[in-house]
Amino acid sequence: MAERAKPGAGPTATAVVPGAGSRRRGWVLAGVAVVVGGVLGFHHRVPNWPGRMGSLLESFLPWGGVLVVVLLVVALVRRSAVALVALLLPVGLWVDTFGGLLLPGEESGGGRELVVVQHNVSDENRDPAGTARALIDAEADLVALEELVEPQVAAYEKALSADYPHHVVRGTVGLWSKHPLSGEQVVDIKPPSIEEGWSRGVRAVVHSPYGDVAAYVAHLPSVRAGMGGLASQRRDDSAALLGSAIASERVEPLVLLGDLNGVVEDRGLRPLTSQLDVAESGFAFSFPAAFPLARIDQVMARSATVGRIRTLPATGSDHLPVVARVALR
Repeated sequence: MAERAKPGAGPTATAVVPGAGSRRRGWVLAGVAVVVGGVLGFHHRVPNWPGRMGSLLESFLPWGGVLVVVLLVVALVRRSAVALVALLLPVGLWVDTFGGLLLPGEESGGGRELVVVQHNVSDENRDPAGTARALIDAEADLVALEELVEPQVAAYEKALSADYPHHVVRGTVGLWSKHPLSGEQVVDIKPPSIEEGWSRGVRAVVHSPYGDVAAYVAHLPSVRAGMGGLASQRRDDSAALLGSAIASERVEPLVLLGDLNGVVEDRGLRPLTSQLDVAESGFAFSFPAAFPLARIDQVMARSATVGRIRTLPATGSDHLPVVARVALR
């Protein structure tokens, strides 16, 4: 007589639930989407230590949109409803933060406006005359240049003189203008850790057809990204000094042009972005010129609106020039 199999004896069959692996993958994608959304929406809460990781993250925040697109494609391929629903969070936050920059914006507001160009021309530029001609083609009212060194600075002065009869150069930064200038002075933005002789800030009053405008040109210290994170202490210190100078400025409107070595989302530039308006549209990634990843060349303003910002064709510099229209209030 055959014995009945005892409970627990012999191999046990495991029931396979169809689609269980796909559901798990869907939940993983959903989790990643929520994390990406959290970073996009609350990047300012990411600690800036060690290695100023918060600033490093904010430097490339717009590229979070690429990650969102990749997740969206994977979710569609997996046909994961839960992942697609979760992706609504990062998509909405990215569009809320950067969507306005995709809009065409106003090329010309007419009336009270100035066209401005900002360009780090590079101290290794071998064609300053050609660079100057490219900037003249933008037909700007103001042209701000950084990394001006001899003998190139003389070449810029000569090439720009006919179109821009008024200019000021202090240290390695300069401002060229179609309109008269006055009150030219050095703006001390040298961090304590940098030796004497370093001068990268200038201020002048532009006597435009629409009234006086305070114009600042600045080149903040470089930052370096490495295994230890972002080395930006000097840049942050310099931004704080520039912010203090701008806060005490009495002439309105005010325009700041410069290589600030940071994007507008970077908390290191908060002394500036907390009191100045930034471009309303246009990504205008300006650095590095060979494969632009970020806009570190900025146009900011107070009592004025910076419209669409865009890049100009490459020159002999490792930066691309940027041009914007500034509507005076």
